[in-house]
Amino acid sequence: MKLLGKKKWVAAFMSFVLMATLIVQPTTADAALDLDAESAILVEAESGKILYQKNIDAVLPLASMTKMMSEYLILEAISEGRISWDQQVPISDWVRTLSLQTALSNVPLRQDETYTVRDLYESVAIYSANASTIALAELISGSETQFVQLMNEKGEELGLEDFNFVNSSGLNNRDLQGNHPEGTGAEAENEMSARATAKLAYALLRDYPEVLETASIPMKDFQAGPGEVIPMENWNWMLPTIRPQHDYEGIDGLKTGFTSAAGNTFTGTAERDGMRLISVVMRTESRDARFNETRKLLDFGFNNFSTVELFDEGHVVEGEETLPVAAGKEREVAISSAEALSAVVRNGQNDQYSVELGLDQEKLNEDGELVAPLEAGEAVGTLSLSFEGEGEEFLYSGQQEGVPMVTDTAVEKAGWFTMMMRGIGGFFSGIWNAAVNTVSGWFS
Repeated sequence: MKLLGKKKWVAAFMSFVLMATLIVQPTTADAALDLDAESAILVEAESGKILYQKNIDAVLPLASMTKMMSEYLILEAISEGRISWDQQVPISDWVRTLSLQTALSNVPLRQDETYTVRDLYESVAIYSANASTIALAELISGSETQFVQLMNEKGEELGLEDFNFVNSSGLNNRDLQGNHPEGTGAEAENEMSARATAKLAYALLRDYPEVLETASIPMKDFQAGPGEVIPMENWNWMLPTIRPQHDYEGIDGLKTGFTSAAGNTFTGTAERDGMRLISVVMRTESRDARFNETRKLLDFGFNNFSTVELFDEGHVVEGEETLPVAAGKEREVAISSAEALSAVVRNGQNDQYSVELGLDQEKLNEDGELVAPLEAGEAVGTLSLSFEGEGEEFLYSGQQEGVPMVTDTAVEKAGWFTMMMRGIGGFFSGIWNAAVNTVSGWFS
């Protein structure tokens, strides 16, 4: 009996230890991720919702992920007609010299050969060619110094916050042999936080999604000159056929980087089942590690989140089914959502979302009424999601999902006779109410 009691005591103690362990130890999948990177972030590309973060505001060397900003400005210049894909690009003496440095990522550029914007852009997006980046910067802005100024201005415009661009390529300025942009230090290097890097990638994909058409090319030849063909293998080894051990379903970008100060960095993006993710890892130990850690991030996102339709089109908010209407044939109008309300939701958290109605104050008079006439389907506000759990965060504030709230029917403006009768009715109603209050006062 004593032995049996002891066994029961041991079993009870072990159960207590197990429960305590479950309480103390994190049980979420993100806690188990344990990324081997100094800084990392995972973002859903449409909403900007942050799905995972690690040390995301630490400002670190950026290396060639810098070229995402250069690509943004190149594509912007194309879009605005300031340069064209078929335009020839002059090769300066410095660009020619730098392009011959095979220890850096480059394609050799000749001054007796013709290269188009498209030729050099492909060498930048696929092969991370540094001299090609500078050649395009000089074409767009006249000098790399002026282009870097444009990079920093665009960074402010995009709300990146924690960043500093000192050159267009991502090299350390010491590699530019005294030809670094004016006003930057001889040993300076581009720096940015993982959060800001994700914002840059988010903006690039939002504004110029065609960037993926080139970033997703695994291999392409560059015609450097007569009989001089340079095979450009994409540094993104997660694309198919480059390094089979790193192949990742759905990946199609975006930009790798390496310097001795930055370590190995990578901004990746992949799409599965209509959901696109953006990942950033900074300061990993090796080329393989940046892809291994990115795989962990993307797997975490695709395995734990999905796009869910939380509220149907035509959703009506309880207690706010109608709005009062002034000067209309009808005195109120029903409102409902014009679209279904969807969000990227962590598995099992659907029931933690509710909705909030925000009315467009410019559509209301001083009494809080809509003013006739109103059309059917006229937007009067926004139906937004509200998360009742903890930890939901977006790249930009105010990015929470929302859809228009609209009128279900039209409301015509009331005629003069209707308005007159309402006025008369209101007048006599006022007299009646006053009389009732007076008589009530006699007996109170």
